[in-house]
Amino acid sequence: MITDSFDNKSEAKINPKFNEDAYKLDVCILTFSNVIEEYVLNNYKCEKIGEIKDAADTRFIYKIDYKGKKIGFFKTYVGAPSCVGSIETSSSQIKTKKFIIFGGAGCLNKEIAHGKVMVPTEAYRDEGTSYHYAEASDYIKVKNHNIVSEFMRVNEIPYIEGKTWTTDAFYRETLNNFEKRKTDGCISVEMECSAVQAMCDFRNLEFYTFFTSGDLLDSPKWDERHKKGELEGTQHDSTHFDIAIELANYVSEL
Repeated sequence: MITDSFDNKSEAKINPKFNEDAYKLDVCILTFSNVIEEYVLNNYKCEKIGEIKDAADTRFIYKIDYKGKKIGFFKTYVGAPSCVGSIETSSSQIKTKKFIIFGGAGCLNKEIAHGKVMVPTEAYRDEGTSYHYAEASDYIKVKNHNIVSEFMRVNEIPYIEGKTWTTDAFYRETLNNFEKRKTDGCISVEMECSAVQAMCDFRNLEFYTFFTSGDLLDSPKWDERHKKGELEGTQHDSTHFDIAIELANYVSEL
């Protein structure tokens, strides 16, 4: 069973390459959006400091000097294995203890407005990756959610807290499973949170995250909640990177 996969008694056959001479950063921000990546490269002074190579392509790691802090930035892929793998792989290129990840998430409560910031408190582990980094459990606590919420409050950014449902299979978000997770108190559904938290706990890293309330599952039919080409309030909304970089500056001082 996949729930029996956690093994902290023997060594992994393949390990990330931790490089003590890697580029030191205060924090690193990850995006899933090519639109956000383009926005950052066009609006911030970015220095290329590394690269992540895999079978699909090569993605670059950048450094942004912001308010006296060295902040990393790179694009990762959607999905728990790819996102976790990108962070693990980046350890040969950069050295930091703090990672910020933000992106769009499906909304499980019709009372939550499109585009609103959602801060996950716990993540339901409906994916496979986390079970290789932490003992089996239904939920994993998002350890730094209180810090993210405090940042939102101090900066007067409207937000809502709640549990999230992390799943590998977005085409299998069935009505019955939706009802179970909503009854549990989940307000969002996405594909990475529980796995990234498990990996960060295992590697002694600090994970900070927030979501953009996107498409709506809490309706008779799935509601995309935005028009074609519309960016505001979606996972490609550049204002959410502006939130992320301010959050990076905030957590770098903790």
